[in-house]
Amino acid sequence: MAEEIRTVGVLGCGTMGSGISEVCARAGYQVVFREVDDDRVADGLARIRHSMERAVSKGKLDDSARDEALGRISGATTFESLKDADFVIEAIPERLDIKQEAFTALDGLLQPHAIIATNTSSLPVIEMAVQTSRPARVIGFHFFNPAPVMGLVELVKTVVTEIDVLDTARAFAQSLEKEPVVCGDRAGFIANLLLFPYLNNAVRMLESGFASREDIDAAMQLGCAHPMGPLALLDLVGLDSVYEILDAMYRQFRETVYAPAPLIKQLTTAGFLGRKTGRGFYEYEEPDSPRIKEAGSHRHGVPETAASHVRKIGVLGSGTMALGIAEVAAKAGFDVVLRARSDKRKAESDAKFGKSLAKAVERGKMTQEQREAATAKLTTTTDMDAFASCDVVIEAIAEDLDVKLEHFRQLDAIAPEHAILSSTTSSLPVIALAAATNRPENVAGMHFFNPAQVMKLVEVVRTVRTSDETADTLIALGTKVGKHCVACPDRAGFIVNALLFPYINDAIKMLESGYATAEDIDKAMKLGCGHPMGPFALADIVGLDVTYQIIETLYAEFREPGYAPAPMLEHLVHAGYLGRKTGRGFYTY
Repeated sequence: MAEEIRTVGVLGCGTMGSGISEVCARAGYQVVFREVDDDRVADGLARIRHSMERAVSKGKLDDSARDEALGRISGATTFESLKDADFVIEAIPERLDIKQEAFTALDGLLQPHAIIATNTSSLPVIEMAVQTSRPARVIGFHFFNPAPVMGLVELVKTVVTEIDVLDTARAFAQSLEKEPVVCGDRAGFIANLLLFPYLNNAVRMLESGFASREDIDAAMQLGCAHPMGPLALLDLVGLDSVYEILDAMYRQFRETVYAPAPLIKQLTTAGFLGRKTGRGFYEYEEPDSPRIKEAGSHRHGVPETAASHVRKIGVLGSGTMALGIAEVAAKAGFDVVLRARSDKRKAESDAKFGKSLAKAVERGKMTQEQREAATAKLTTTTDMDAFASCDVVIEAIAEDLDVKLEHFRQLDAIAPEHAILSSTTSSLPVIALAAATNRPENVAGMHFFNPAQVMKLVEVVRTVRTSDETADTLIALGTKVGKHCVACPDRAGFIVNALLFPYINDAIKMLESGYATAEDIDKAMKLGCGHPMGPFALADIVGLDVTYQIIETLYAEFREPGYAPAPMLEHLVHAGYLGRKTGRGFYTY
């Protein structure tokens, strides 16, 4: 049964504490925060006022609501100021010894009914709870930054947390218009336990020289619709905080995926902590500025003329991806030959192509004249020999290496000597396809994302045999068809899948351990990290068979124990529960 809360105490009024104070005051609670001296009290009040003024300027708060909320907030420098609070939220630096001392001090002052909560993002809540005489009334209450904006709160229960305390915390979070998710007391909880290994992998990808920081960030923004790339996000969080969180996870789990990448420690030691110091993975115009000094895009130094000789593009395949690529190329003014494997698939391709263009006209995204021009650019066929006049051929057939190899051998014999042969594979080795031809220097990956008409990203994947001219041509071609191209070597998963699918696999392991529900995990990643969908909803869309295949490929290449496919995923695939396409996966449709 939820207990009544009237007054909220907040210990600390830095970035998180001020945001928490604002959220609680705007929800109608009396708020008292404690800081170490008068200057920090004044800074905290100024920070809260500035945030509310910004909300007013954006029309999210009116003047009277701002004034009423500010009138409910007071600051002080003593612990005694919190003695009448019903619910105290600790938001001080992420050091266990400091937090333990604070919990002991609070315990001696607060009324017996009071609940003490911690906003820690990684430290064990039980180790704070046992410093009090009321461990059953201690809970984790983890907001996300910025607290007034982010819609999630993780409720972290320890082995001794009372049910009534959990119920009260849940009702309190809902009264703040936050979505609560419940999890156990484990380093990182839900969101950070999934997010930080992904961020750590991105740093390792950068420090290995696999891809540039701009390409890594653009890949995850444009390929996965994340609000920020991983390296820009690390700069926002603060590299000192990132190091502490990863280190806390590693101490608890002793798995290499949590061991902070050496580059994080090096930047931290140098004082390059991210936005707050003006330099981290990027350099900013000034401390705390979001504006990066360097240009935010990465052009690879490829001249626009690199693809000037490309007139006709061949697309091998007639599935969703092949049709999308053909449409993108035809709209850009290229002559396109699409080869389907049967007359039936050819007719279906023509119908789907026409339907897609008709929808674009209906939605005002192209004119009738543009539709007619694009339609005139496409030729569909069942004849492989139609590729004999193409300058670039893009293979987009089933993710089966043997099938692709056979087709590449045929393409090599048919396509002109100068033609580039590319594959839109998402996981198979491009070098194996190149080796099946007599033109390995003219073979590269050109990985579009689904739906190709919408998604702006193309990964250009060069093998150890790919020539500079071939890579430059594909990057220039991708740019001409309206895509943002990122470059990477031929390694399993390329950029996006190498970062995305271990994260999905970690989420499945979290679910099968019973730590949290699929719904709560998805909610945590959507509301806490701004992802467009959670890992389970995403896996169901991708298809659990495809997800399993990609994770297996990554595991085979990197041999990282943490990349081994989660048993639950394998069992669902064997059961035929493949996601949306079969009506059942992690969810039932």
